[in-house]
Amino acid sequence: MKRLLRGGRVVDPASSRDGMFDVLIDGDRIVKVGKDIPIDGAMVVDVPAGFVVCPGLIDMHVHLREPGQEHKETVATGVASAVAGGFTAVACMPNTAPINDNAGVTEFILKKAADAALARVYPIGAVSKGSNGEQLADIAELKAAGCVAISDDGRPVKTALLLRRALEYAGMFGMPLLEHCEDQSLKGEGVAHEGYHASALGLRGIPGVAESIMAQRDIAISEIAGVPVHICHMSAASTLRAVREGKGHDVKVTCEVAPHHFTLTDEALSTPVSYDTNTKMNPPLRSAFDRDEMVKGIADGSVDAIATDHAPHHYDEKKVEFDQAPFGIVGLETCVPLCFDRLVHRGSIGLSKLVALLSTNPARILKIAGGALAEGALADITVLVPDAQVTVDPSKFRSKSRNTPFGGWQLRGAVAATIVGGRTVYVNESTHGAARFQ
Repeated sequence: MKRLLRGGRVVDPASSRDGMFDVLIDGDRIVKVGKDIPIDGAMVVDVPAGFVVCPGLIDMHVHLREPGQEHKETVATGVASAVAGGFTAVACMPNTAPINDNAGVTEFILKKAADAALARVYPIGAVSKGSNGEQLADIAELKAAGCVAISDDGRPVKTALLLRRALEYAGMFGMPLLEHCEDQSLKGEGVAHEGYHASALGLRGIPGVAESIMAQRDIAISEIAGVPVHICHMSAASTLRAVREGKGHDVKVTCEVAPHHFTLTDEALSTPVSYDTNTKMNPPLRSAFDRDEMVKGIADGSVDAIATDHAPHHYDEKKVEFDQAPFGIVGLETCVPLCFDRLVHRGSIGLSKLVALLSTNPARILKIAGGALAEGALADITVLVPDAQVTVDPSKFRSKSRNTPFGGWQLRGAVAATIVGGRTVYVNESTHGAARFQ
């Protein structure tokens, strides 16, 4: 069936398009983007005033937990959360149980994603067997099974030599390596950012240099290997400096920042309540200076992508002493409102740059379909309402988990609808006019 999205503001950084255009969809493909496209038997959707039509958002860093940790999240609940957050595709990290270090696990994840039939799922395979940092996984097998990148996320690649071999191997298949940067000897038993707030609460600290030292190593190895490396969930100003230096020397380094790292600081450890385990994530919430530098890096183009690091945990796992609680928060359903409220509406970036950070650039880094509203492209589309008022209510999350520090926050900016392969898979019923996309 043909559908004509008529008269909306189309924002597509890949084509430098930002204006009032029509988008014609036929089946699962975009047929044409332009002005005054003839109806020609298509079902017409008049896009409400103020709505934005953009390429489907892509989250390049999520944890879907299945197989092995289905009490936290499943592929089905994870992709339901994704489309509710405006994401038409997600790339899932390999730290499942068992680790996604072989074709069997990759194929299992893809089967679950196909059964759910919501957001596209792009598995990321492990760098090393069991993510133990001892022996390379069979990257060729992972690529053939459907993995788009490799990572030992949750752990850094253990040695510089293993990292070099992994980069060289992945480079043969055009796969990026996504790196969790953390010097584990400096992290030690730390659970929060090393600073005043952790000290005042008697919590063991993790210095920002623990992240940046490993990032410097990874960038240097990427330079000699000539293969891209991607720095995950960057949080420290010193890491941003390392990335900028690498880019300045034409190293193939990219990086991402999560919304909690450009929104919150380590002050959240004690405000409004102390020891809230929903403020425990890795890397930790850092100082106000680090947070502000992340915003500057996003604004000046040093940061390539915004990714949620969606890390669901069961209520009982988080309802323990701070030291004992697992790291991580959910992020798929709060990302868009936080980005609008804290970046766009505060003037740090424009809407086109936001779409690039959430769609165009992730597609480019992972070398996957999407990120553009081009003729013949998959009809993966996100419809946004920049001025919609949102109150974060974790009880309404589609995710199986509720671990977020943003409950009750009032934000400006929302998702109206999510379209995957020409099918509307999510409509925000609280957004006036969104029902037209059904």
